[in-house]
Amino acid sequence: MYILQNAGKNIGRNKGRNILMGIIILAIIATSAVALIINNTATGIIDNYKTRFSSEVSIVPNHQKIQEEAMQNSQSSGERRQTFRIMLPEIPSEQYIAFGDSDYLSEAKYTASAGILNSGGIKPIDEDKGGGGGMMMGRRTAAGGPDEISDDGLSYANLLGYNFVPEEFADGRRKISEGNFPENDNECIMSRDLLENSGLKIGDTITLTSKLTDSSAMPEPGQEDEIPSLNVEYILKIVGSYDDMTEEYANDFMQNAYFNRRNEILTTVNTVLSQMQDGYRGISVSAKYYLKNPDMLENFAAELYAKGLDDKFDVTTDEASYDTIVKPVEGLKDVMVKFVIVILLLGAIILALLSTIAIRERKYEIGVLRAMGMKKSKVAAGLLSEVVMITLVCLILGLGSGIAIAQPVSDMLLDNQLKQIESESGNNNMMAYGPGGNVMRGAGVGGMRMIGGPGMNSPAEALKEMDVSIDIFTVCEIILVSLLLAIIASIAGIAHVTKYEPIKILSDRT
Repeated sequence: MYILQNAGKNIGRNKGRNILMGIIILAIIATSAVALIINNTATGIIDNYKTRFSSEVSIVPNHQKIQEEAMQNSQSSGERRQTFRIMLPEIPSEQYIAFGDSDYLSEAKYTASAGILNSGGIKPIDEDKGGGGGMMMGRRTAAGGPDEISDDGLSYANLLGYNFVPEEFADGRRKISEGNFPENDNECIMSRDLLENSGLKIGDTITLTSKLTDSSAMPEPGQEDEIPSLNVEYILKIVGSYDDMTEEYANDFMQNAYFNRRNEILTTVNTVLSQMQDGYRGISVSAKYYLKNPDMLENFAAELYAKGLDDKFDVTTDEASYDTIVKPVEGLKDVMVKFVIVILLLGAIILALLSTIAIRERKYEIGVLRAMGMKKSKVAAGLLSEVVMITLVCLILGLGSGIAIAQPVSDMLLDNQLKQIESESGNNNMMAYGPGGNVMRGAGVGGMRMIGGPGMNSPAEALKEMDVSIDIFTVCEIILVSLLLAIIASIAGIAHVTKYEPIKILSDRT
């Protein structure tokens, strides 16, 4: 207790020297706090995006292999090289389901869809605009005018099956207004607009008809009617309705009943797949696969090829989007790491020099204490206590100021990183392209995440804002840094002074 009391008195006796040391310690703690807060926030963001983009698997066509095969086929058949046809391979719906049965996956999300004919079970919204979907989409009668559309084989609604709750219900764009989301097979839910327009109510049973076509048929344009087909029926019980605040149409050039999102009827995946027929298409499946661990990608890919995935597909994670989104944050993190190292090294050197000079000035005081019988350890503890007390006060002030200025500093540095990346790439849109020049984003058929080609309006954008935050781990790091500074600031001077015997110190004084 005496050591602490004496240390407190000594701080007051040497105000000028201690204030100077306190200012330096405060500056080091404040800048270290800012750097550690930004660094830890950036690390958390990077880890989150790494898990997100490295865990969701993308199955994308290898355009080089497809083109090479098309060229070989055209040359072997005697066609001119300039006229070879590139056919994008398809993944059968059955394969999507089989791929999801893997020990490497933490989750597999399936979406199945089937076009619904205008068969009387429902009265679609915008029925007067005609139907669409499939190979018959938008086909007009030969004798009809521009507004006459053939209803034969066209879909007027879309039956969608899920094994999860769609994201529109999670983000609020759709909300259950009555009843519940389908939990059992042969149950469905539809928008309140479609329910009221059709004169239906919760608990009613409806029969929906879907048209399947021969999957082996490749008709020439205008000969779609010659494709072998069959109709299948879905008998569904309405168990709920939902308010729909999504855009009715995704674009302006495809506006008919089939593409109106109010005409989407939601059910389970098994319900839609129950009417699949071998050799016929018309029921499609998309899937998203999530790995248990990003390191399992290679093994999962090998398993997919063993299950029959065409080698003209690549199994990847979305590294392009990850690099685009996280690159500025990684640059910011690197800057902070280097900044912390430089600050701590310079700070430790400066404090060690100041401490050595200050303790040398107090050599006579230390000699008196030693002559009075105080042990070296207690003298050292007293000197160390003084620095620790100063450091604790600076810690409180430095932590508060660091938290206050961390966000502005982060915004400034991140903005500089973005400008640097934009100047290097020459692309202010920060688009991420996948194999074949396709823009990558967070949804797609079979986890393909492909949305058209370059120039589409669905780019992966770099992270332009980073909300910094402080947690208990960061606070502990700052405290540890502060204590290390206090020890470093004291240990050099203490070691220098305490190596002398008190008689030597007193004799030098005289």
